[in-house]
Amino acid sequence: MNDPRNSGPQNNPNNQNNPNNPRRPQRSPVFLIVLLCLLALFLIQGLPALFSQDGPDTITYSEFLQKLDAGELEKVYFGATGILITAKGQEDPEVPSLVTGYVGDDGLVERIEGAGVKLEGEIPQQMSTFLEILLTVVLPLLLMVVFFIFISRSMSKRMGSGGGGFMSFGKNGGKIYAETETGKTFADVAGQDEAKDSLREIVDFLNRPQKYTDIGAKLPKGALLVGPPGTGKTLLARAVAGEAKVPFFSLSGSAFVEMFVGMGASRVRDLFKQAEQRAPCIVFIDEIDAVGKSRETAHSLGGNDEREQTLNQLLGEMDGFDPSKGVVILAATNRPDVLDKALLRPGRFDRRIPVERPDLAGRLAVLQVHAKDVRMSGSVDLSAIAKATPGAVGADLANIINESALCAVRAGRRAVEQADLQEALETTLAGQEKKGKLLSAREKKIVAYHETGHALVATCLPDAEKVHKVTIVPRTKGSLGYTMHVPDEEKSLATKGEALAEITSLLAGRSAEELVFDVQTTGASNDIERATQMARAMVTQYGMSDAFDMVQLESLQNPYLGGMPLRNHSETTAARVDEEVGRIIRSCHKQATEILTLHRAGLDAIAAVLIERESLDTETFHRLFQTHVGEEKQITDAPGETAAE
Repeated sequence: MNDPRNSGPQNNPNNQNNPNNPRRPQRSPVFLIVLLCLLALFLIQGLPALFSQDGPDTITYSEFLQKLDAGELEKVYFGATGILITAKGQEDPEVPSLVTGYVGDDGLVERIEGAGVKLEGEIPQQMSTFLEILLTVVLPLLLMVVFFIFISRSMSKRMGSGGGGFMSFGKNGGKIYAETETGKTFADVAGQDEAKDSLREIVDFLNRPQKYTDIGAKLPKGALLVGPPGTGKTLLARAVAGEAKVPFFSLSGSAFVEMFVGMGASRVRDLFKQAEQRAPCIVFIDEIDAVGKSRETAHSLGGNDEREQTLNQLLGEMDGFDPSKGVVILAATNRPDVLDKALLRPGRFDRRIPVERPDLAGRLAVLQVHAKDVRMSGSVDLSAIAKATPGAVGADLANIINESALCAVRAGRRAVEQADLQEALETTLAGQEKKGKLLSAREKKIVAYHETGHALVATCLPDAEKVHKVTIVPRTKGSLGYTMHVPDEEKSLATKGEALAEITSLLAGRSAEELVFDVQTTGASNDIERATQMARAMVTQYGMSDAFDMVQLESLQNPYLGGMPLRNHSETTAARVDEEVGRIIRSCHKQATEILTLHRAGLDAIAAVLIERESLDTETFHRLFQTHVGEEKQITDAPGETAAE
C-alpha cells in the first residue's frame, strides 16, 4: 500500500512546483526585460489617451484666444498635457470644461492677466527633440531587438539537441555512429560477396595501415557504391564501420543543399574538420547525386550556384586532406551517370563498387539472414522462394519474410509455413486478395480463359519460362487474375527466341478471348504494354531486327531506376521503328492464336477446372496439360521466327 505522505506535491521531486527540482523551468531575464519594455511603452503612449477619453472638450488655440478676448472664461490652468479652461456660467466651476494645447506663445500670460481671468499653474517645459526620438524611434527598435534575441535563444535551446540552433545554419548535421551503435558487420550483409571483398581491403587498411605503408601503398580516399535502390548500399557502409571499429559519419547528399548561399560549402568544411579530428574514421554520403551532379548539366539548365559551390568545396576537401590520417569517404548513388566527372576521377573516388541485384545463391543467402530472426517451420523451403524471385533486391526479400510472419499471425500459427511464404510472395507481386470483389459468371469465364491461354501457350513454347501458378482470384494491385512464371535456371542473357516467346505468351490471353468469346476486353492492357515494350527494345536496343540489324536506335538513361529511353534517330526512322514493332506484335499474336486453335480442347478442359478451383499450382496445371494436350503436341520451333522474318 502506498504511503499518502509520500505522494503529495510537497515531497515529489519531479513536481514542477518544487523549487529544488532541477528540471523546473527557469524564467529567462530577457523575458522579464521584454515585459518591462512593453509596460513602459504602454504607460508613455497609452495612459494619456486613456485619461483623455472622459475629459473636457478639445478646442483649437485660436478658439481659446477668441473666448479669452470675449470675456467668456473664468479660469485657466496650465497643466502637464495642455491648457485646462473653465468657462463662465458652467454648472461646476471647479471642473474644467475645455482644453487646448501649447503653441509657444510667450505673451499668453500677460494676455490672460490683462483679460482679468484667474491664472493657475506654470507652463511646463516642452519635450526635447532628443526625448521624442528616444520614445518614438529608439524604444520600438530596442523592443524589436530584445524580442528577436529572446526568440533566437528560445529556438536555440529547443534545436540545440538536434545539432544546430536558430543561428547555426552552417553547422554540420551529420550523425555520428560509433561501433557499438551501428551493430552491423559483414555477417549481416548477404548476396553481395564481390562488394564485401572490395571493402574488406579498406577495413584492413584502417586496422593495419603499416602493412600497406611499408610497401608504399596509399589508402583509397573514397569508394562509390553504385546500384539499384534496396540492394543494401547503406547497410554495407555501416558494416564497414562496424568491421573497422572506427567512427562513422553519416549524411545525406541533400543535407548539403541549403537555401542560404554558402551554407552547403560551410557544412562540407565542418564535416571534414570533424572527420580529421576523429580520424581514423569513415564518412558516408548517401544519395551523393543530390550534390554531385554534373556542372555541365547544371549550366545548361540555368545553373545552381549554391550546389556548384558545395560541389567545388567537396572536391577541394577530398584533394586536401591527408590520406595517411585514415579518413575514408564512402558514397552511394543509384544515378552514377549524372555525377560530375571531376568527382569520379582517381584521387577522389578511387573505386567504383557495384552493388547489383543478387543472383539465386545471393537471394537464398539474403532470405536466410532475414529468416534467422523469424520462427520458421522445419518444412520451409527458402530455395523455392529464392528461385521464384528473379530480379528481387534485398529490401524486397526482407519484405517477403516479414509479410510471411504477418500471414502466420493472421492464420493463428506459431511458426511460418511454406504457404505463408508463398502468400507473402504473391502479396508482394500482385497485392492482397480482394475477397469482396465479385465477378459475374461471364466475366469469371473470360478471365479463366485469358489466364489459361497465357499458361497453355507458354508451356507449348520451349523457350518460355515454366508456369508456376495460375489463378483468377482478384488482387489489390488491379489484376483480376495472373499467371506466375518461374525460370528453370538463373540466366544472365536472353536470346531472341526467348524474347519472342515472352511476347507470344503475353498476347495469348487476348488471343484466347478472341478465339472463345469473339471479344476484346480491357483485361489485356498490361499484357499489351509489356509486349510492346519488349518488341520495341528488340528493335531499338538489342539489335534483334533484320530491318535495322545491329544499330542502336535508343539508349537508356538511369538504368538503375528502371531506365528512360533516349531516342537516337530521326523522325523518318521512328516511323520505320513503329512499323517493325507492329509487325513483331502481329506475328506473335498470330502465333498465339494458332497454338490455341490447335489445342482448343485442352484450353476448354483446363479453363473449366480453373473456373471450379480458382487457382492451379504448378503440379496440378502440368498434370492437366499432359492429360489434355500431351507432350508430343508441344511446339518445338522457336516462336515467331518464321512469322517475324
